[in-house]
Amino acid sequence: QVQLVESGGGLVQPGGSLRLSCAASGLTFSRAAMSWYRQSPGKERELVATITSVDDSTNYADSVKGRFTISRDNAKNTVYLQMNSLKPEDTAVYYCHGRRVFIGLKYDYWGQGTQVTVSS
Repeated sequence: QVQLVESGGGLVQPGGSLRLSCAASGLTFSRAAMSWYRQSPGKERELVATITSVDDSTNYADSVKGRFTISRDNAKNTVYLQMNSLKPEDTAVYYCHGRRVFIGLKYDYWGQGTQVTVSS
């Protein structure tokens, strides 16, 4: 059974930093593309950042480019999201997502989410 467990959320002042972690189990982590999504009340879930399994290439939403960094440690089966220069509009529940593609089929996995609140 695949489990993705996020941690590291909390309350931070504008301009501050947080690092989210997502620990994976039951998944061939090194072969999974990993992403972070977020969802604010009344809004659709949006993709924040992705890191591939092939060459660790990354992609970011325009709203977080230059402020957020996604990384992975395959030895620890963990993906991270370093968030700097946080803004109130970054307030959301952040979800870890993993995708494996096997024989042309996509398998998607989600964590339970961790709340990030940016407020003074």
